[in-house]
Amino acid sequence: MVSRTPDRRNTVTAPEIAERYGRAVTTVQKIWMPRPEWPEPVGRRGRWNEYDADQVDAAVRAHFLREQPADEGGPDDLLTAAQIAEYLGVSPSTVRADISRGRLDLGEPDDTAGAKRWRRRKVDAAVEGRRAYRRRS
Repeated sequence: MVSRTPDRRNTVTAPEIAERYGRAVTTVQKIWMPRPEWPEPVGRRGRWNEYDADQVDAAVRAHFLREQPADEGGPDDLLTAAQIAEYLGVSPSTVRADISRGRLDLGEPDDTAGAKRWRRRKVDAAVEGRRAYRRRS
């Protein structure tokens, strides 16, 4: 006989999902969960719906996380704004806007011959504390 009670060890709630993937609970609840790709709840824990952890992981990886490029190159590589955007998995216009508005503090460019370029280590240091730009391992 198959048990209809979910295995509590393999279920997660919205706050646990948010913590696991480094997102706000409201992002998980209002952006991810309403989508048709999101798995159905398998139970409840207090006020929270429970979801199968493996199904959630599959949905998040397939539909909600940007694929990060492999770490190629070293910390001394010079990157343009477009290359920084590709490295971080965001739009080039986001990087340019954040640099000009001071939200992405890369300091002075390390090379200004042609396009402005910054060392990869500066990019890594600048985004380390930023939630939206944090690199996934």
